[in-house]
Amino acid sequence: MSLKRHIHFLQAVFKHSLTAFGGPQVHMSLMQYRFVDQRKDITSEELLQYNAFCQLLPGASSTQTVVLVAYKRGGLLLASLTLLVWMTPATCLMAFAAIAYAHFDMQQGLKSLQFLQPMSIGFIASATLLLYKKAINSTITKIIFIAASLLVIVGFKTPWTIPVIIVLAGLATNFSKKRIPNDGAAPKTIKWSSLLIFLTLFLTAGFLSEQSTRHNWHYQKVFNLFETNYRFGSLVFGGGDVLIPMMYEQYVTRPNSPRVIENKRDVIKISSDAFLTGSGLVRAVPGPIFSIASYTGAMALKDKGLSWQIMGAIVASVGVFLPSFLIVLFFFPIWQMLQRYAIFYRSLEGINAAVVGIMLGATLYLSKDIGMKLEHANTSTWVLSMLTFLASTYLIYKQKMATQWIVLLVILIGFLSTFFV
Repeated sequence: MSLKRHIHFLQAVFKHSLTAFGGPQVHMSLMQYRFVDQRKDITSEELLQYNAFCQLLPGASSTQTVVLVAYKRGGLLLASLTLLVWMTPATCLMAFAAIAYAHFDMQQGLKSLQFLQPMSIGFIASATLLLYKKAINSTITKIIFIAASLLVIVGFKTPWTIPVIIVLAGLATNFSKKRIPNDGAAPKTIKWSSLLIFLTLFLTAGFLSEQSTRHNWHYQKVFNLFETNYRFGSLVFGGGDVLIPMMYEQYVTRPNSPRVIENKRDVIKISSDAFLTGSGLVRAVPGPIFSIASYTGAMALKDKGLSWQIMGAIVASVGVFLPSFLIVLFFFPIWQMLQRYAIFYRSLEGINAAVVGIMLGATLYLSKDIGMKLEHANTSTWVLSMLTFLASTYLIYKQKMATQWIVLLVILIGFLSTFFV
């Protein structure tokens, strides 16, 4: 691969990493804008299929989707570089937040970011409008679109909701007589190396973590951090909304359980206040929500000094993102192969409709969530939040305004509002 011809793509990924606020649904809308509408790296149909495929896998779905865009364009090396470029800004910001937590009052800074959530919902709404025209074009797709939206509203925080919706939507359109293509590129050969690496690391990390705890190794917490985050990245379905509660149980609840206290195990422990600050902050920084691993990794080693905190942030970040990378590269050729079969190809129509319905459901659910938060807010804050949502939707959908300028404008409004609202 000639890296020089992919420099502009990596620059686009870097810009994406600096403007992708709000979680996987928002990231999907920004990928539509940047990699489909602007750069033409993939088509809308391919992006929908990649997103649906990644929703069926454990790990960070938005990370896996952008990795697949890079893999299609430039193979394994570009996919690896893309992962690094995509995760670095968010993980660095979250590591810095953990280091600064004990030394600075962060409340004023967090208030400056208060309008990023309505902006993020506006991004999802604009992408839903754009993709609706491409994916919803028959009675059955309209039914799937509405049903998926309602199911997401009801079961948004349940990890199995989205995979189940995608499977059922694929089954619903399998009764059509949709033409099966006889042309197109042959699916890539399945390479078992990524799966072998994934399994080897999973078993080795577990063994070394247990041994380090039993024998009280000097770097015990580092081994514990890698194993814990690798396990999270391997087993979490449902994205950051599921990862954060699991981390809370691991780092806050479990260390205070009677069994751990009785056995006097030296486990990783983070205070509830510190963890909840990080879980709130991660939604206000651009990039993947899985970057909270960088924050918890640094917080877990805060008593050992700055260099240990930096090491903890790096080890935890690598641990949580690596399984997503290995899993998606192993299963993607299988996904391509399945698309050559009639039963699977006909399913894509329903899957694409379901993804758009999921985005609408997420928009409505998150809007309800914001509404509840604003119940006790003053009138000015409520009005500014609504205007931010409407303006973000309009500027992306109608004016095609670059997302980074919208983000900077919203942060500026939030900063000014701390003085005048």
